[in-house]
Amino acid sequence: MLLAIDIGNTNVTVGSFRNGSLVAIRRTATDPNATADELQLRLSDLLRLDDAVFADVSAIALASVVPSLTDVLGIVAERLERPLLVASAGTVPLPIRVDRPSEVGADRLVNALAAARLHGVPAIVIDCGTATTFDCLAPDGAYVGGAIAPGLVLGLEALAARTAKLPRVELRAPDRAIGRDTIGAIQSGTILGYRALVTGLLARLRRELADAGDVAPEAIHAILTGGLSSAPWAAALEGIDVVDPDLTLKGLAILHAEVAGGQPLQLGLA
Repeated sequence: MLLAIDIGNTNVTVGSFRNGSLVAIRRTATDPNATADELQLRLSDLLRLDDAVFADVSAIALASVVPSLTDVLGIVAERLERPLLVASAGTVPLPIRVDRPSEVGADRLVNALAAARLHGVPAIVIDCGTATTFDCLAPDGAYVGGAIAPGLVLGLEALAARTAKLPRVELRAPDRAIGRDTIGAIQSGTILGYRALVTGLLARLRRELADAGDVAPEAIHAILTGGLSSAPWAAALEGIDVVDPDLTLKGLAILHAEVAGGQPLQLGLA
């Protein structure tokens, strides 16, 4: 079994792959101060939810944006004598045409790899998580950069934390943009505003990528992923061709197959 681990700023997402098929997904809150013992115990507990143990794991593939936990997982893997493949600009098999490849988040590169292999290029991946990232793949398959914006939940939490009277609200799209009360106004400004941010930036990136690659904008695939990609309001985003919430985990399985000789990802699976 391949254990694919995506360590984000908010959650650690763990995917279990058997014979190339994604058979289980579990999540736990990210604790950047966790020790090796604590992380090993938490991963063991997640595996047990699906009647699995570390003895079933043959290898680990990791994408992490939390350096402290990257190091801690390395200790866990060494302790368990399991090979660990860490996604980075040096391990992801894509041409990377940006000024500082080492600064690109591992999750962004893994998403780009999955998009290229599963959905084709040119492409733009929109990952709706703690941050909202846009990652662009040129017609020749090279990663050429993108954009980063604050995530929807991050914006809502900042609004509630930094104001005296504005409450936290449910992530639900309002029926109208003109809010008739405070909750409606916040939902309009955040949900509808977030939609406008995503669709507007996607359209501009599409035009720039099309001009640079001498292709039609409609030839560029747009893939939506991340923790918020399956929310009901996300279905109304314009310009999205594919919604693939598990793109990062699939990308880790693809990375492991191509770099470490693991089982190829079985297509058409969740």
